[in-house]
Amino acid sequence: MKRLQEREQEQMLILSICTALSTILNKEEFSTVINGTLKDNFLFDNFILTSSNEDETDYQIFYHSSNKNTDVKNYVLNDGFFNLCLDSADTVIFDLTEDQKNPDYIQNIHKKGFKNAIGICLPHTKGNRNVLFLFFKNAKTFTRESNRVLRGIATQLSITIRNIKMTQEYESNLVELKKLKNNYSNSNQEKTEIKKQGFHGIVGNSDAMQEVYELISQVASSNATVLIFGETGTGKELVASAIHHLSPVFNNRMIKVNCASIPENLIESELFGHEKGAFTGAAEQRIGKFEQAQNSTIFLDEIGELPLELQGKLLRVLQEKEIERVGGNKSIKINARVIAATNKSLEKEVAEERFRSDLYYRLNVYPIPLPALRDRKGDIEILGNFFLEKHSEKIGKKIKGFSKKVLNGMIENAWPGNVRELENMIERSILFAKDDTIREMTFSEIFIEKSETSKTEFQTKTLQEVEKEHILKIIKKCNGRISGPQGAAVLLGLPSTTLASRMQKLGIKKEHFLD
Repeated sequence: MKRLQEREQEQMLILSICTALSTILNKEEFSTVINGTLKDNFLFDNFILTSSNEDETDYQIFYHSSNKNTDVKNYVLNDGFFNLCLDSADTVIFDLTEDQKNPDYIQNIHKKGFKNAIGICLPHTKGNRNVLFLFFKNAKTFTRESNRVLRGIATQLSITIRNIKMTQEYESNLVELKKLKNNYSNSNQEKTEIKKQGFHGIVGNSDAMQEVYELISQVASSNATVLIFGETGTGKELVASAIHHLSPVFNNRMIKVNCASIPENLIESELFGHEKGAFTGAAEQRIGKFEQAQNSTIFLDEIGELPLELQGKLLRVLQEKEIERVGGNKSIKINARVIAATNKSLEKEVAEERFRSDLYYRLNVYPIPLPALRDRKGDIEILGNFFLEKHSEKIGKKIKGFSKKVLNGMIENAWPGNVRELENMIERSILFAKDDTIREMTFSEIFIEKSETSKTEFQTKTLQEVEKEHILKIIKKCNGRISGPQGAAVLLGLPSTTLASRMQKLGIKKEHFLD
């Protein structure tokens, strides 16, 4: 009779705990039940709940009773601790003093005086696999009755974890929906702003810039790779920032990398990170720019300067959406939108074998050509007044405007350095100004001829035109030979039949490459 009463009490306790767990929708409510009802009944000194990812390759700490602000960190599933519980149908008892190769969170528990732990794999629900660990300074407090009660609430614990994760996902989606709603409600205001002075930090309302704004607006909401190209000083970074600002991940920081400013021997570590001890001087693990751009945007400026040996690794990131740190052997999944920019003609770089054709095609998903300042003369006065106000305030001089002579000179100047050169020239003129009007401006005549010839390098071409030019250059290089060891098909990495088919589709005939 006494044993029956004890079992009834156990069942009542299980029902009571399950009822409390069933109402939980967030970690704050979960913490209250853990540190109240559960701790009172199981008499544990510490509580850790771990959860695997969906493909069951790694796991993370879902809840830690003594560290509520635990950073999200991935642990290998087969670490000799988590997987032991997954593989056991029974409760697993651990002696923490036996193995010092335990995960760091277990070692930290042991340092605090804990010698014993029990682990139990919770029943599998749709989604992740969960393992509960209880830690005791005195293992005798965990009895057979405690084990039965724990098994009785295990299914509800799994359901509660799933409910919390679903709530977190719902709240995240709700925040995202509000952001999209705000973007939509502000769209008309943004269009008006575009007509007045450009948008999102880009100044200008010429037809050429209106086309750029339209291209930005079309691609911003997608995750497509963007290639921005144009002469130096045309505002490629501003365009990248505008795309990011209008994207669904605008609340996350855009990561910027200038491929030309990083030494060649360091750029791989800068982009992909490195493990501790990967090379001399690698005293600690480094998180690379791609990992920093997780769920955000990475801007690769001066992409034409990327060394050839790294271009293949960047191609893998774009194709496979994963990286490996220098000195590491683990692939890390990356969810980052790539925007690249260059002031070089990448078609020319490909033809002269300084840039990989496959990487070029992968980057050139959505090209945005930027006009040179001399091709948008209608914006010069607007830009001039914008920079005049900006730098007059910074320098502390009250300058009202430009003389007619200076304004005409600005409009007629070739501006080989484009908007950047214009801004620098105006700042310099403010410093030398003797009254409240800019009356003198000395224009540089160097590089004007080069600027004129460079126009053709950045004319917009269709992908078919670029492909046709590239194939013709390779065939001419091979003296008109299509197949065979010395043929163009080998250099292009294509079967000769595929190349012949492409040539027919592109309208390439023998008279185009044979003298």
